Amino acid sequence: MHRLTGVNEQRPPLTESAPEPAGPEVARFWRRSLVLELCSPRRDPLPPLARPRWLARLPHVAVLYAAVFFGFLTTEQLQDHYHVTGGGPLVLALMTGISIGLGMFRPVLAWWLGLLTAALVALSIHADVGQGQTWPWTPGGMFAFAPLVLLVALRVPPRVTVWVVGISVACTGLAELGFRPAGSSTTVLEVALLFGFVGLLGYALRALRLARGELVEQETLTAEERARRTVLEERSRIARELHDVVAHHMSVISIQAQVAPHLVENPSEELRENLAGIRENALEALTELRRVLGVLRSEHPDDPAAPQHPQPTLSELDALVANVRGAGLEVTTAVSGIRRTLSPGAELTAYRIVQEALSNCLRHAPGSRVEVGIAYGPRDLHLCIANSAPTRPVPGSPGAGHGLLGMRERAGMLGGELAAGPRPDGGYEVSAVLPLGPQDLSAGPAPETKKV
Repeated sequence: MHRLTGVNEQRPPLTESAPEPAGPEVARFWRRSLVLELCSPRRDPLPPLARPRWLARLPHVAVLYAAVFFGFLTTEQLQDHYHVTGGGPLVLALMTGISIGLGMFRPVLAWWLGLLTAALVALSIHADVGQGQTWPWTPGGMFAFAPLVLLVALRVPPRVTVWVVGISVACTGLAELGFRPAGSSTTVLEVALLFGFVGLLGYALRALRLARGELVEQETLTAEERARRTVLEERSRIARELHDVVAHHMSVISIQAQVAPHLVENPSEELRENLAGIRENALEALTELRRVLGVLRSEHPDDPAAPQHPQPTLSELDALVANVRGAGLEVTTAVSGIRRTLSPGAELTAYRIVQEALSNCLRHAPGSRVEVGIAYGPRDLHLCIANSAPTRPVPGSPGAGHGLLGMRERAGMLGGELAAGPRPDGGYEVSAVLPLGPQDLSAGPAPETKKV
């Protein structure tokens, strides 16, 4: 039972929520808490094993086996060793088994029932104890009581365990001092050693269980925090890039509104005022946008992702592929359709998706062959990055799939879709469809298909 699971135990508060008392009230507070713990019949199920899963209920099976075994042992010893006849041995055997079985759900109540059973056993054999026989515990009785101490120690605070062991040993000592039959053997020393060892074992297992539960909880919180931080960083990066895209268009609107009056012969005053208003609104929107998103700018001017640098486009795909080839990856590219200049947002999103997919190939598929396909459709831009199975062992990576999350967010920002998954040959494929808006300009036709 050394791998019992469980997180921090959630127990009902012992007292009303209030500032902890000071001075003499502290002692009364702790005494009251201890009494409530020792008298609490609350339900506290025995936790299962964590691993392996198919042995999760092994502790419960062991407890049930102990209940049946010690029940039969109690009957056998009362009848054969102490010559107790009648229905008493059967009743005491049932009480012994029930107390051990009850310990799986209500440990403190089961311990009290075990004490009561032990007292009744001591009374039933008091007149029949022979020379050298043990009293008040039978030879098997103290071992039948030990699982109750263990089940309590597994699920209560250490101070309560100390009192449970102390009360059990004290009751044994008081019974021997006041009612010990002549010629019987003392058991207080054996009981103190046995119950003390079992209580210490239960405390150690409980501490180990709680420590493991806290570790699992902390690891879960750390993973969630890491995932949240990664998503926030990616969104901040997208926001910075969106700032540049919007700023570009607002700047163009401002310049066009400023130049437009000079392109019209004898423009009317109303036209001048409207164009001036358009320019002022564009500049004001640009200022507000920079003010809101300015905090997201990189603090490192040399960062290639910083807003001061021109944002990459698909025209720089060859340089990106060359860098990946220099890292040892075999990459081929194919461009089909009428190649044309797209909006800054579409160009940047497509470039980042290809860049992230190639980075994933470097990390997770060393030695593979990668095919990058770009298809310009009349209304959509299709991207496909596929790699074969890796030819070398894949090194461990701390990543948790946040790169795919970032690519999906980029595609979704434009109203597109992205799918990723394994291929039948053991490789991996990322495909995306990005819708093209009316602002995407048409250029002269390029070669229908270009392979590199």
